[in-house]
Amino acid sequence: MRPSVLSLALAVVLIALGGCGDGGGTGSRATGTESSSATTSCATNGIDRVVNIDGARGLYLRCTGTGSPTVLMEGGDGDASDSYAFAQPAVSKVTRTCVYDRANLGRSDPAPGPRGLSDLVGDLERLLKSAQIPGPHVLVGTSGGGFIAAGFADAHPREVAGLVFVDTGAPLQNPPREIVEETDPDHPANVEKRDFLQVERDAWKARKRIGDIPMTIMSVRFASAAIEQSPFPEEQRAMRRNVERQRGWRVLSPRAKQVVVRTGHAVEEEDPELVINAVLDVVKAAR
Repeated sequence: MRPSVLSLALAVVLIALGGCGDGGGTGSRATGTESSSATTSCATNGIDRVVNIDGARGLYLRCTGTGSPTVLMEGGDGDASDSYAFAQPAVSKVTRTCVYDRANLGRSDPAPGPRGLSDLVGDLERLLKSAQIPGPHVLVGTSGGGFIAAGFADAHPREVAGLVFVDTGAPLQNPPREIVEETDPDHPANVEKRDFLQVERDAWKARKRIGDIPMTIMSVRFASAAIEQSPFPEEQRAMRRNVERQRGWRVLSPRAKQVVVRTGHAVEEEDPELVINAVLDVVKAAR
């Protein structure tokens, strides 16, 4: 997972009720509109296919398990659905759990840039509608995925039953030129064609109370050695204040709690059980 330019992410779990779709087969293309018979049998069928969301454009979606709320996991910057392979099997034993590949990643179709917050949230909206996956949802976002989860929650507060952010930081105030260039939508390394810095700013600026819902904010307290590895003074300052800065997400819910961890930014890689347990705790509280 490429660390979000100034944010560290959280794994997104969203628990789903069985809203539905058929299995379709791995990587197979089929219309996103499910028949009524498929809908009634969704309690026993998962989804593992590309779902059409916009004309001929489709996004790969995989849902396993049954129950409500549905956990929806949003990967970090540049991360496809496989980044949640560590968590989906365990969480799907408890409730319906979905992961997907954003445009330009994994098995999903390409989309032109620059990709802003409204584009990313809009794709997720159309995906859930086409695959017939209704709320309530528990949204899990790791690193830059947390900004998309926040954007969706802001647009659809009544559909969100809980939130988990895995080291999703606050935007850098004055990002260095090197970071601005690297995250530019036209940069060859930016495979998502996402306007990363603007997405972060827009999601942060739009913060407001979503509802009285369970929320866990996992924030990394970086070791001094890790901070000193950054060549950018502004980034070093942000890393030193990472825990304090992420308190800004608590405005989303009066039940939000912050958990301080001492791993690196990729919490899910260094302590996957910690992330899994955080998601399951929010699911339990959401019920």
